[in-house]
Amino acid sequence: MSTLSLAGRRPVLADLVPGTIVRDIALVAGGAGLTGLAAQIMIPVPGSPVPMTAQTFAALLVGASLGWQRGAASMLLYLLVGALGVPWFQNGTSGMTGASAGYIAGFVLAGALVGALASRGGDRTPLRTAGTMVLGNLVIYAVGVPWLMAATSFDFATALDKGVFPFLIGDALKIAAASALLPTAWALVNKIRKD
Repeated sequence: MSTLSLAGRRPVLADLVPGTIVRDIALVAGGAGLTGLAAQIMIPVPGSPVPMTAQTFAALLVGASLGWQRGAASMLLYLLVGALGVPWFQNGTSGMTGASAGYIAGFVLAGALVGALASRGGDRTPLRTAGTMVLGNLVIYAVGVPWLMAATSFDFATALDKGVFPFLIGDALKIAAASALLPTAWALVNKIRKD
């Protein structure tokens, strides 16, 4: 597979898995399942109706690994199946009500954005990966905070205080982990290709 296609698109990690539509379905379902599992890793945040979970980390990794179309489809599948009653949101919950639902909706847009950036090399170096993940987090907050405001009647300042600020250190740690993980995966892929 060439490193650069006609439209300037580079392969994402999922493109290296042989197959076609069956592969894509499996990857989309697997990404949704991984996000559902990660959602169960939860730490309550005192004073906030939104818990800290590993699902954001999973959603961003899925987007970067699968590319924009499969990444967005995977997060849409995660959202729809959870909205229909599968208890795989944080703490085994389901449904698109409550303070956290907007963040889950934001995963769909973040998966698309992070996937699009990854297909342009945004996951190949630690610095680029960090920038990609920061942008993905911002998209999640851009959807999640207004939803939090509507669900709780918080004003904007309170929504930031309860739904953004307590999560910044955790987000920084997740971004650091992704910034190590994704470029390392690409280094391994490139080493295998050369051998």
